Amino acid sequence: MKTKFFLIFMLFAQLAGAQNTKTKNIVLISIDGYRWQEIFKGADSSLLQNKKFRQQDSTEVYKKFWAETEDERRKKLMPFFWNVISKKGQLYGNRNLNSPVNVKNKYWFSYPGRSETVTGFYDEKINSNSYPNNPNENVLEFINKQKDYQGKVVIIAGWDAVSKIVNRDRNHMPVINPFENAEGKNLTEAQKLANEIQNYLPNYFGRSVRWDVGTYAIAKTYIAANHPKMVYIDFADPDDLGHAGQYDYYLDSAHYLDAMIGNLWAAMQADPFYKDNTTFIICPDHGRGLESQWTSHGSSSEHSNETWLIALGPDTPPSGEMKNTAQIYQDQIAQTIASLLGFTFKTNHPVGESIKSVVGK
Repeated sequence: MKTKFFLIFMLFAQLAGAQNTKTKNIVLISIDGYRWQEIFKGADSSLLQNKKFRQQDSTEVYKKFWAETEDERRKKLMPFFWNVISKKGQLYGNRNLNSPVNVKNKYWFSYPGRSETVTGFYDEKINSNSYPNNPNENVLEFINKQKDYQGKVVIIAGWDAVSKIVNRDRNHMPVINPFENAEGKNLTEAQKLANEIQNYLPNYFGRSVRWDVGTYAIAKTYIAANHPKMVYIDFADPDDLGHAGQYDYYLDSAHYLDAMIGNLWAAMQADPFYKDNTTFIICPDHGRGLESQWTSHGSSSEHSNETWLIALGPDTPPSGEMKNTAQIYQDQIAQTIASLLGFTFKTNHPVGESIKSVVGK
């Protein structure tokens, strides 16, 4: 009898937990290879001054991104982050304020980093960007199985390996990879245009990636037309431009991603379906090296295991730039997402614990 009452108590406790969260929708945004240094300190003068890493006229670049103080520089580079999120959300990762965020995996590059993010698990066997379908269940497919979320999860990816990272062959969730189209019988005109636009941008980095403006257009129009409840948007430009050694364009990509994210937030807050019940979680998959190594990442590039995390939503206290926080690892993001929706992500592999300060508990 005691066992029966205990089980009933636990069931009601779980239901109560689900009701205590205001978040009903999640937008997970990954920004490939974007360093914490630019978010928290703005443009790096040593890289701006190096002609090797600059494609544009230096006067124009300095006009866009340079200022005397770090606070001014970061606001010029990412105004939505520092004028809105810093007041309404949380920003983790400024190591100068003792707020460390790291990947747990030892590889420090894209597939392992993204996998760790969505599965909540560092799988040592995932050691290549060409790794086949991910054998580990991810939080997206877990949520897709929950009541009221079935068929309401979508992934819009700027890098084609994402379909393997989330293993759509296993779970059959909708994934819109580079040069794939949003599909459906009743596509809006905006969706048709977004599908079309991605084909008119130069394939500067090949067809395995799509420029972020194309990914953004598909994501924003899909969200407006279909009202998914869990969205994973994967942006890739900063990493591609970083590997190309084009620091000025890397800064440009950060600036327009800040604007895109801000515009998406505003559009969703203007939509009654999403207003005041949607949380944005924003993170990279890895960091980058310093000085001459900023173009690279991986275990041979020191500091490229250093990442960051941003949260904005109704359950997350508006603490702004976080200071003196406990160590956060990338494998905690999946459980944090589940917790914000009132669930506990359980699967056949270990899952990092939720970040309580993000969930507000």
